[in-house]
Amino acid sequence: MNERSQLLRDRNFTWLMSGGAISALGDQFTQIALPWLVLKLTGDAVALGLAVALMGIPRAILILFGGALVDRHSPKRVLMLTKHVNTVLLAVLAILVYSGHARLPVVLALALGLSLASAFSIPAGTSMLPHAVAPQHLQAANGMMMGLRQITMLAGPLLAGLLFALAGDGSDGPQHMRGLALAFGVDCVSFAVSAWTLANVQPRPFTPPAPQPVLRAVADGLAAVWRDTLLRTCFIYWGLCACVVGGVMQVALPLLASSRLHGASALGLLMGAHGAGALLGMAVSGIAGKRRAGNLGMTLLLIDGIAGVLLVPLGMITASWQSMLINIVIGVLGGVVQVAVFTWIQQRVPRELLGRTMSLFMFIFMGLAPLAAALAGWIASRVTLTTLFGGAGLCLAGAALLAWVFTPMRALRDAPIRTMV
Repeated sequence: MNERSQLLRDRNFTWLMSGGAISALGDQFTQIALPWLVLKLTGDAVALGLAVALMGIPRAILILFGGALVDRHSPKRVLMLTKHVNTVLLAVLAILVYSGHARLPVVLALALGLSLASAFSIPAGTSMLPHAVAPQHLQAANGMMMGLRQITMLAGPLLAGLLFALAGDGSDGPQHMRGLALAFGVDCVSFAVSAWTLANVQPRPFTPPAPQPVLRAVADGLAAVWRDTLLRTCFIYWGLCACVVGGVMQVALPLLASSRLHGASALGLLMGAHGAGALLGMAVSGIAGKRRAGNLGMTLLLIDGIAGVLLVPLGMITASWQSMLINIVIGVLGGVVQVAVFTWIQQRVPRELLGRTMSLFMFIFMGLAPLAAALAGWIASRVTLTTLFGGAGLCLAGAALLAWVFTPMRALRDAPIRTMV
């Protein structure tokens, strides 16, 4: 029996995977409906920006504290609580929109509540898998979970768009927002169902660390990562990669679609191509297991170098199919890296530190990518698109080369499988 078949026979994994997929699909409805609701209520770009900020900034600030609470109380307990909170908040939002009583202050308050909940659900969710499946199955489990989530990211917006088209999105007036209300209702039900599936997961035996003040727990987690030279080096390097890929691409791809391709439809094609590539990469990672080009570090740095080289010609293309092809390949490479990196962290870090470590990992991406996007926007106003893509690609490839030459990342190997008791 192969590893994937063994996983699918593991009740813990099937409960966790099914609940995760349902919740991730529901999230796509809210991610589209909430900013659209704010825009329809106000017609004001400033209000829209405020709503987006309320969804992102508190989450980035509090996620480190969320990781500390996960380590103290277990991922399942924290994740279950956030699911109940989100169910209530989304139910209130759906009722207000459906009844026509949604007002901006209340909507923003509910958006803030959802953001605060995600500051705890993200470290809990990313720490849950090692508590649910055997250590030797983490690579395949991560590949399947991430691949399924990627599918929801492709299917969710399409289903949400169909719902808005059939039930109304407020474009014809506030009285035609039934589609938005139903979207929040779908997400509400998804959280309730995923809470039920999570209740059926039986975590592997684990003794949590002795309770300590939250601030002290956060500080201890940061200190533990800093003392681990290899982990510290990897986090700094991955933070730089997040600035290039997560930050610059948020600005560069829309500019490319607007200036050289066919507008918003082209941007949708580019993002869809990248998403499809990432899905394929995650599937390949799950099938290939731990086959490496030398070792894990050499494989990751080689992939980053190739991705950097592929970014350079993006600024010179003139046809959508060319950009789609490159984005598919970059997506495949990114999907392989995501699975490998998450698995390595989960296997290397002791479970009593996993929540804080994963929260720091996610904080790096959530905190640095928006700042890098703002800087990229300023740079884009002063250089050509060719220079922007070329500079980003050379920066990524150069960072991979420097990490190969000057850091211990080139010797990075798959973490030994811990016996978790």
